[in-house]
Amino acid sequence: MAKALVLGGATGLLGQTLTRVLKAREWEVATLGRENGNLLDMTFLQAAIEDARADVVFNTVAWTAVDDAEDHKDEACQLNRALPAAIARCLKALGTGFMVQYSTDFIFSGPGETPHTEESTPQPASVYAHTKLEGEKAVMEILPERSCIVRTAWLFGPGRKNFVDTIIAACQRRDSINVVHDQTGSPTYTLDLAHWSIALAEKKATGIWHAVNSGQASWCELACESVSLAGASCRVVPIDSSEWPQKARRPAFSVLDNSKLSEFLGKPLRPWPQALRDYIFSEYLPAHTSKGAAQ
Repeated sequence: MAKALVLGGATGLLGQTLTRVLKAREWEVATLGRENGNLLDMTFLQAAIEDARADVVFNTVAWTAVDDAEDHKDEACQLNRALPAAIARCLKALGTGFMVQYSTDFIFSGPGETPHTEESTPQPASVYAHTKLEGEKAVMEILPERSCIVRTAWLFGPGRKNFVDTIIAACQRRDSINVVHDQTGSPTYTLDLAHWSIALAEKKATGIWHAVNSGQASWCELACESVSLAGASCRVVPIDSSEWPQKARRPAFSVLDNSKLSEFLGKPLRPWPQALRDYIFSEYLPAHTSKGAAQ
């Protein structure tokens, strides 16, 4: 039985789903998080990784509060760069174990119409994006032969509040909501991402991978589809980013090209509206849960 250590596996949006899917696929799974101790204490971290004796370490821990990162650069850097670097060093010292490090579409910025491939040049425009990119580079420099970087985006899924949940909750309280329409990305279901991640880990697929559901959407389009699937009567009003000021700069176009992963898996990755339908039907309309959903 393969063993996995999932950092963030007990509380994280992706970590919880990843842990559940690993167990369902008969992996032996241990979780590790800030609730267990100081992950930035090298002695503690090294002991935890050694004790786990994991074949694969999945790191889903990150500083994801994008706006707060602008005012807490050092703290964001600690979680987004120093932690993955430390994990990689621990595994290098052990001489065994594969690492899956998660990154973000936010490393790309600016306008565009062509999805970003793994070879596209990053242009981070926020502290969050810069620190996540630095984390990528650190892992690839320290453990290139036993690691992969999984870039993903716009996650929704069970276990923790996310954009889709926020939109549906808002629509239960109000007749209309305003949502930004001029930022476009790749909505992604954590359940699908978990299956793809495990496939990469099982094959020890090194390098950088873009793992997102197929298609693209603006935040407004994602909100509209969520409201429609949930059967809410709320009206979604498109607004410009300038009407919703935020401290950190967001990418105008950060769609990720997933063709490399699709070829690796030997099948196309399902479109985000289908994945969103499965999520909403399972979480909000359980009587209509889709059977046999494709990963």
